[in-house]
Amino acid sequence: MQIKTNGGRTVRAYLVYPQIDKPVLVVLAVVVIHENRGLNDWARGVADQLAQAGYVALAPDLLSATGPGGGGTESYPSSDAAREGIYKLLPEQVLDDLDAATAYVRALKSTTDVVAVAGFCWGGGQTFRYAAHNPDIAAAFVFYGPAPDADSMKTIKAPVYGFYGGNDHRISAAVLDTEKTMRELGKTYAAVVYDGVGHGFMRSGEASDADPANKEARAQGWERWKMLLGRL
Repeated sequence: MQIKTNGGRTVRAYLVYPQIDKPVLVVLAVVVIHENRGLNDWARGVADQLAQAGYVALAPDLLSATGPGGGGTESYPSSDAAREGIYKLLPEQVLDDLDAATAYVRALKSTTDVVAVAGFCWGGGQTFRYAAHNPDIAAAFVFYGPAPDADSMKTIKAPVYGFYGGNDHRISAAVLDTEKTMRELGKTYAAVVYDGVGHGFMRSGEASDADPANKEARAQGWERWKMLLGRL
């Protein structure tokens, strides 16, 4: 599907609904922000799993119209090339795309006004940044992504929930400082650091040969995420 932004861009997105046997369903929606390799099968799989849990999920391709021939993630010749494309995106464009995605999913007849945002890796950082940009989201779920600066945190209204790997020192080392800053600003920030796992454990924990620690952290992360969504 395609979404028009206020800036005039067309953003492709993956939209998935719960499979139910009821004639009417109005539920919470989740905007899923992909990792730094773009909207790939794994990101779509996250959306599928959210739908299985009973939520409408929308995963925008933030590389839309940036690839060869004006394509999105699928047009890049490799995941490394997609990663290079990700880091060329203008911050304002990313926010505009996410504004459009959030507004679109909120306006669906099958959803309520309650929209949460979640992201992984690069997308985790964008989720935290988007919470500072959009005061109307219900919650932000940050999976191993960095926090914005303290000035940006001042504008956050939604609760922010963090999921981090104990061996991912590059990201997890900042958790205590983030907790302190958010607390001093009167914001809600609750983080869990999973011991024995590194960056990307929600993805690596799905592999058939996954390390037991990654597999367990992924399972615990999903259960916590669904529990928190159920409270919104």
